[in-house]
This record gives sequence, C-alpha cells and structure tokens, in this order.
Amino acid sequence: MRDISARELKGHNILAVERFQDNTRRMIEFSVLRSCAYGSPGDETRLFLTEDGYQAALLSQQHREIKIKRYARVIEGHILDFKPDKRRRHS
Repeated sequence: MRDISARELKGHNILAVERFQDNTRRMIEFSVLRSCAYGSPGDETRLFLTEDGYQAALLSQQHREIKIKRYARVIEGHILDFKPDKRRRHS
C-alpha cells in the first residue's frame, strides 16, 4: 500500500487559506472509513481545523467514521510537530 503522502488528498491543499487563519490550530490527514460529513469510504483527506473542528474529528474517529493517519499543530500558518499515527510495525 502506498504511503498517504504520495496519494492525492481531498480537502485542503498544503497552502490552503484555512491554514493561515487566526483560529486554525490543527492539521489532520485521514482516511474515511464510513460515509459521513467528511466524505465517502476510501477518501484520503487533509483538513486545517480550529480546536472545535479537531475535537469533532476525534469524535468521528471514536465512532469509526474516519481514521486519522497524521496530525500536527498549526501556529500562525506554521505546521509543527508533524506526526504519523503512533502504531508502528516491528520486524
């Protein structure tokens, strides 16, 4: 399976205006598992979110509608602490 960063992502592109808004605090990249407000199953999406939007995305993940693959904090348009999902394969 190809890495999410090599795929075409829906949602916001990396230079989206949402990234630079004053209230943007998070960036997430995720897969849609079930049809929901975020898209259709199989969609790979990037969003820049306010703290409230991020909490809503975490709730969607708890309901197994989406699976967050990568996330980062955003401060004044700068993407900080870009982290992949913490689960890793060990050989």
